[in-house]
Amino acid sequence: MSKEVQVKKRKRISKDKWTAVAFLLPSLILILVFVYGFIGWTGYVSLSNYNTIVPDFSFAGLKNYKYLFSDFRFQADLRNTLFFTILFIGLVIIMGLGIAVLIDQKLKGESLFRNIFLFPMALSFIVTGVVWQWLLNPSTGFNHFLKFFGITPKWYTDTNILAGFEWGSIEFGLPVAIIAVVIAAVWQMTGFSLAMYLAGLRGIPDELREAARIDGASEFQIYRRIILPMLLPITMSVVIIMAHISLKIFDLIYAMTGPGANFVTDVPGVYMFETTFRGNYYANGAAIAIIMLLLVAVFIVPYLWNSRKGEQ
Repeated sequence: MSKEVQVKKRKRISKDKWTAVAFLLPSLILILVFVYGFIGWTGYVSLSNYNTIVPDFSFAGLKNYKYLFSDFRFQADLRNTLFFTILFIGLVIIMGLGIAVLIDQKLKGESLFRNIFLFPMALSFIVTGVVWQWLLNPSTGFNHFLKFFGITPKWYTDTNILAGFEWGSIEFGLPVAIIAVVIAAVWQMTGFSLAMYLAGLRGIPDELREAARIDGASEFQIYRRIILPMLLPITMSVVIIMAHISLKIFDLIYAMTGPGANFVTDVPGVYMFETTFRGNYYANGAAIAIIMLLLVAVFIVPYLWNSRKGEQ
């Protein structure tokens, strides 16, 4: 290749590179300003004394964070978020995987079942919250049928704590009321894990299963030893995405239950909204937002780091 051709090729590559940069630059600037810029501003406000309607950006150190971690409501929020996240992720994985395995058996009406479970994903959490608020209302919905069996659960109005013990200012244990919220959230998001697992199952060659059967493996052993390990990357993706949803949940709780009696269904997202936009405690609200960001980062950053190392 002559030098003239090489020079032209380098110029064309350089031109293409700068063209790509020109197209991406507006988006990069917007992300820098409206995502990372606002994160930085929120962090700055969280370290200030801006807890009145009049701006006060004087440095307060970690005072707002110390207040939150000694606050009864925020401690209850962390407890509720912990149990909601564990139950939500666990049930979404179990139900999504179980239904995907059943559908993968080439049952009749597969498309109908798939659409039934995918339909809730088309709804917003606000709609889901309103619907399940009525369904689980102690005076309406399911309780109309359950009362014939002598069962009248309080659902999201129940203030009991299962296996509770004193921890800080709160009773640490599973709030019964949070189970109702988990039911609604699982109903909406199971379709997502179902679609992920079903795609993973359909991507496993039939030859691999046939070879295992020829070697004498039972169907249970095939799923346990071959299929489930191959679905592990999908499981990790589902865990990360569901954890991200659960840790920043707001709309479902706000529409369905609100903070609840004794804050048994409260979460940091609801507390942040009421603290910031109803109480005008902007620094405290910003501190809650930063804590929520850090909680999400605990799940997201290690996953992204491992994914990047795997690509190298």
